[in-house]
Parts: sequence; structure tokens; C-alpha cells
Amino acid sequence: MRFLLIAFISLFLVSCQGINKVLKSKDPEYKLRMAEQYYAKKKYTYAQQLYEDVIPFFKGRPEFEDIYYKYAYTAYNQHDYLNAENLFKTYLEAFPNSSRAEEIEFMRAYAFYMQSPKPSLDQTNTLKVIGMMQTFINTHPGSERNKQAADIMEICRNKLETKDFSAAQLYFDIGQFRAAAVSFSSLLNSYPDSPKGDEYKLMTVKSYYRFAELSVEEKKVERFEKVIEECNDFMDRFPQSPLVKQVENYLTLTQSNIKNITNEPSKKTT
Repeated sequence: MRFLLIAFISLFLVSCQGINKVLKSKDPEYKLRMAEQYYAKKKYTYAQQLYEDVIPFFKGRPEFEDIYYKYAYTAYNQHDYLNAENLFKTYLEAFPNSSRAEEIEFMRAYAFYMQSPKPSLDQTNTLKVIGMMQTFINTHPGSERNKQAADIMEICRNKLETKDFSAAQLYFDIGQFRAAAVSFSSLLNSYPDSPKGDEYKLMTVKSYYRFAELSVEEKKVERFEKVIEECNDFMDRFPQSPLVKQVENYLTLTQSNIKNITNEPSKKTT
């Protein structure tokens, strides 16, 4: 083990000496050749350093587009997606008519996608990805990348849906039932094609039921009537759902509650 560690350190030092020697060279043509070799060997850190060093010399020359193309990918291949996105953007501004423009437009959007965080965090980049991928599809209707772009948009929408669901569920869990009902209803409206639509509608029913149940007496009938409205809407939208039985139970409970409340005055007078 110690021998392997020593060997690794030695190899690393030799590599550093090699790149430092190249960087000290005054010959940009030589530096470019070495950058190309490092790039081909997937030594992107070294290639990036050398491309960055020679860019000012080759700017305006025929080789410049290819240099900048590979320079952008050195950032991407090192998972530096923020820098890669900026470099892809600059490439498109510098070479709008390039034969690689379609590829780079997609890669810029993809770099944003790679920065999209887990659902619990801010989803600004996720929203940007959806917009950029839709723009790509609209701009390049015949592109072979459109299937991947559409798949990425679906992944992003699912992530947004998960975030919105978590927020609605949190309202329910902490007893904010009116806010939960509104949030679950908005969730269903925002994602009408979601396979979880009937679950969201059931949670809307549950939330309004709990809200009515905990209301002051003079508000209960009105709020239980809202539960009945939501139950009927569920039946209209999801008549084949396996959750129908649960909704029917809430409907029965709600009707019973209204009956008990409306009969209460007569009980008091007898």
C-alpha cells in the first residue's frame, strides 16, 4: 500500500512538472498541440489551463472556434457546470452560425439541468431548464436531441411537483388544514396529467374535512358543505379511482355531521 502511494505521488509530481514546463513555453503552437494531447487523453484540467493560455493568441484565427469549443467542454467534463454554461453561452454569441450551434444550445440547457438541485431546495434553475429545453425544441423541430430534451423537461416537472406536494403535505401535517386544502387543489390544477391526481384530490377532501371539523359551530355547516362539493368533484373526475371508497366514507361522515348540527337546536328544545 505504501509503495502504491509513493508511486502515485511520484507520478503526480512528474505530471505537474510536465504541465508547468509546457506552460512556461513561449510557443503558442506548441502549447496548443499539448492541449490537444491532454484533451484527447481526458486530462481536462491540464487541457483547460493550456487552452486558456493560448486563447488570446489564436482569437480571430481559423483554429479559434475549435479551441473555444474544447475549452468549454473542459469545464463541462470537470463537472464545473456553472462555468460550462457561461462558456457555452459565449461560444454561441461568438459563433452563432456554427455547425455546432445546435449541439451547444442543447449543452447550455443541459448544463443548467446539471445544476438543478434536489426538490427541497430553490428550483430557479429547474424552471430555467424547462424554458430552455422548450425553446430548443421549438427552434430545432427536427433535432434528434428533442426526445432527450422532452424527457429532461418531464424530470424537471416531476421535481417541481414533488416540491409542491411536500409543501402541501407540510401544511396538513402541522394542522394548517385550510392552507393544505388550497395547496393540494392548486397542485392538481398545476399538474392535471399527474398520475397522482386522485391522491391530491383525496388530500383536498381530507384537508377541508379536518378544517370543517375544527371550525367554530356557526361555520361548520358551510365548511362541511364545501367537503361535499369536493367529494362530488372527486367522483366526477376520478370515478374509477381505487380511492373512491375513502371519498365515499368522507361524504357519509360529512353528511352525518351536517345532520347532527342542524338537528342540534331541536334537541335542546325537547
